[in-house]
Amino acid sequence: MDWDNIQNFLSNIVFGILLLTMILYWVSIILFKHSILTKITKVGSIIANILLFFILGSRWIVAGYFPLSNLYESLLFLTWTLLSIYLYVEQKTKSKLIGATLLPVTLLINGFANLTLPIEMQKASPLVPALQSNWLMMHVSMMMLSYATLIIGSLLSILFLIISKGNEVNYQLLNFSKALPTSELVESSNKSSINSLKSEVITELNNGKLKLLYIIDNWSYRVIGLGFPFLTIGIIAGGVWANEAWGSYWSWDPKETWALITWLIFAAYLHARITKGWEGKKTAILGSLGFFVIWICYLGVNFLGKGLHSYGWLS
Repeated sequence: MDWDNIQNFLSNIVFGILLLTMILYWVSIILFKHSILTKITKVGSIIANILLFFILGSRWIVAGYFPLSNLYESLLFLTWTLLSIYLYVEQKTKSKLIGATLLPVTLLINGFANLTLPIEMQKASPLVPALQSNWLMMHVSMMMLSYATLIIGSLLSILFLIISKGNEVNYQLLNFSKALPTSELVESSNKSSINSLKSEVITELNNGKLKLLYIIDNWSYRVIGLGFPFLTIGIIAGGVWANEAWGSYWSWDPKETWALITWLIFAAYLHARITKGWEGKKTAILGSLGFFVIWICYLGVNFLGKGLHSYGWLS
């Protein structure tokens, strides 16, 4: 049985499912707000997630190593992780905007893996000596988990800036509205003496924009807060592995340097939120910057130059 062809065929099916699901998501948001479409999109995402899990699991069993030794495998793992986290976040937020924002990214990643990479790069191959270590699973899996979670958190920051149109958001209005009975808000809106604060509260409550922005901002913070420890553990494990393989914990390799930059960006994000009390636009800008830094760290340095990490990706 040719497992490479089977896995490639299933991966192409995943691409088709993600494409159809993404289209249905946007149709359900722009044209038809129907519950059936929403259910179909969720089922499609779950099926794609299960197929990716089967592909990675079968590759692990057949090849005999954790499937994260080359670019193709890491892209599939990243797609699977993104889908898993997005399904959880969407379930909690009850917002279709999450799926409509994240699915195009998963589609592009899966499409790049299946349609752009040569067939030879998609096949499982024996591990090179430097990768034959127990640290492979620890380091690379932690880094990929951090990439997935931080990408989602950063995308939510970008979504926040788009919906808010780059304006500052005052969450005190949301807290103020919670303290007032709905009847009082409605009654007050008919009085000529209503103050500007209550007027703004009523406007925001009518379109739900403030509440949506609060949810997006809050979940961006939660997801980035989850991804940052993964990134930290991944970098530390990579240093231990590097010392084992090359005799040095840190070599200022391009990928190591950009991993440090990524860590500093998200450390600044969390520091601003936890100690400075920043929220909304300011932290969303930092999170959005992190989105581009992650992709430079993950793929950019491998296309732009060679380094100690090139053997695992592109030669």
